Amino acid sequence: MVHLQENGYNVEKVDVTNDELSSIKEELGIAPTLASCHTAEIEGYIIEGHVPSDVIETLLEEQPDVAGLAVPGMPQGSPGMSGDLEGPLEILAFDQDSEVWVYTTWE
Repeated sequence: MVHLQENGYNVEKVDVTNDELSSIKEELGIAPTLASCHTAEIEGYIIEGHVPSDVIETLLEEQPDVAGLAVPGMPQGSPGMSGDLEGPLEILAFDQDSEVWVYTTWE
């Protein structure tokens, strides 16, 4: 969240219980294997986890036919997380049919 705010996004934080968050993720079509700690909707796209802001900008510019992007879990060194990134971070794309593929990598 802070990473997005620091990069010009107006973030509305909504506190929910774990059960509510699970329901929201299910409604949005986020598979459990893609889940992370943060879920956002930006211009019709779902952003799950610590997706770098520059990758979000590319998504919004290109407007590919995807439901959203995800960085599963909470990888060390990803935007907003402490520690060093160990190798490139895979940013996954997913569609409404639960298909998942690597959208891009980030270092």
